Amino acid sequence: MSAVLSVSGVAKRYGELQALRDISFEARSGELVAVVGPNGAGKTTLLSIIAGAQQPSAGSVTTTVVVSAGRSEVGWAPQQPALYSKLSVTENLKLFARLEKVADPDRAVERMLEQTGLSERADERLDRLSGGNRQRVNLAIGLIADPPVLALDEPSASLDPAQRGRLWEFIDGLAKAGTTVVFSTHNVVEAQRYADRAIVLDQGELVFDDAPAALMRAVGQDDAGDFERALVSFLAERAQT
Repeated sequence: MSAVLSVSGVAKRYGELQALRDISFEARSGELVAVVGPNGAGKTTLLSIIAGAQQPSAGSVTTTVVVSAGRSEVGWAPQQPALYSKLSVTENLKLFARLEKVADPDRAVERMLEQTGLSERADERLDRLSGGNRQRVNLAIGLIADPPVLALDEPSASLDPAQRGRLWEFIDGLAKAGTTVVFSTHNVVEAQRYADRAIVLDQGELVFDDAPAALMRAVGQDDAGDFERALVSFLAERAQT
């Protein structure tokens, strides 16, 4: 299957800090790609560049799906969403639908309320929602223009286990319906459980790109091993070379 998302030679520099170095990979339709690595590895920077929230210093990000007017190529759900706490769920979604120049904002809002299970919360203000439901609104805004690719930065941060389970059920459903999902996470068990591939960043470099089970095998574990322990071992071995 041909790639939907192509990241080619992406680099990012902030003054003297080289945050990303020559990052290249592709993702197919319906693929769940986890971006993992230690703090400061460049995960959020990479996701924001994929989403178009900031520009790379070098390289490019392209999608091969031809989108109609009013659709974003990549939806973006940052860890710290720019939601309006005094507005209702519906009011937030309508606002972002208009900002995205969606052809029929009212229909798009109805679709996202139903798809994210927020219909019963449609008239509630954001500041009265649980953390899990606020994250659903964040995802709904990322999906409001029906993008073929969705970039998620730490989507399950601050959620309890039940909320995380419901969130990943929803994200898995998106992937099964054909949306390409690229997500970062510090909870690397999520990468082992849900991702088709794990991209490992270390000091701004892409140092691994394969199935989570392949990384475990690379450090001598079997496929049912502990991915978090395998990742720590992999990075430690790399630091010694």
